[in-house]
Amino acid sequence: MVLPVEPIKYLNRETGQEETEQVYGEGFLRWAYGNPLGKLALHSFVKRPFFSKWYGRKMDSPKTTEKIAPFLETYGLNAADFEKSSEKFISFNDFFYRKLKPGARPISDAPVVLPADGRHLGFAKASEISSVFVKGQKFDVAGLLNSTQLAKKYENGPLLLSRLCPVDYHRFHFPCAGTPGETRMINGPLFSVSPLALRQRLSYLWENKRTITELVTEDFGTVICMEIGATCVGSIHQTFTPGQTVGKGEEKGYFAFGGSSTLLMFEPDTVTLSADLLETSSRVRELYAKVGTEAGH
Repeated sequence: MVLPVEPIKYLNRETGQEETEQVYGEGFLRWAYGNPLGKLALHSFVKRPFFSKWYGRKMDSPKTTEKIAPFLETYGLNAADFEKSSEKFISFNDFFYRKLKPGARPISDAPVVLPADGRHLGFAKASEISSVFVKGQKFDVAGLLNSTQLAKKYENGPLLLSRLCPVDYHRFHFPCAGTPGETRMINGPLFSVSPLALRQRLSYLWENKRTITELVTEDFGTVICMEIGATCVGSIHQTFTPGQTVGKGEEKGYFAFGGSSTLLMFEPDTVTLSADLLETSSRVRELYAKVGTEAGH
């Protein structure tokens, strides 16, 4: 028997309305994280990197192009935003990490912008977060950064978590101008980052495979830009050049198939996150908004 799971609700910044998420693969997620047999499979092989690599390779097959049209229809994606027409993708993965047309995501004048399309949670002080998806869950900053020393620098600064669903545009961007350093990877398993899973165990975020890039800026100190892998994310690709100055909103990289997350951490007293983001997060609700729109000042 699959345990009942509350629907995932979020506030849409564009419409001002609360909406219920259409969860890709919802049946599998409910089984894996709410059924005793599913949890056995989860810990036996689903969380392991080989499972996600296998699924990622499967999504590279030319045969998977037959999945694109039904996906577009089911989730109502706007194909007019795509850089190339849906008939020209050579696999489902090629469609999944698609590029968009220039101007499809205008960059706000705000000093700091959202790094990805998705559902966002923002907090003024990472060390004082007390509710994430459910009451009582807190971020382990040292666990996230895999460094107690680095955590001391960021634990009292703002934190922004952006969750990308499989239906979202899966390229991520820089939140502000600066000079990025080399990306370092922290290996780990690949649990789901859907709220269906994180409601049970937030620590999946700092157990999962993740990448960290330090972005040195003129106005906001050094910003931590993190990407967090998840089940069926074949890989995290970085497309920027370390040491080369980037502009606000420039592409940083992309995820191959699967839901995933990005996370930003700021030094104390450098950034104030947007009021609607802070207010919505205080009610344990995510805010849906697109890449390049206002994140803070």
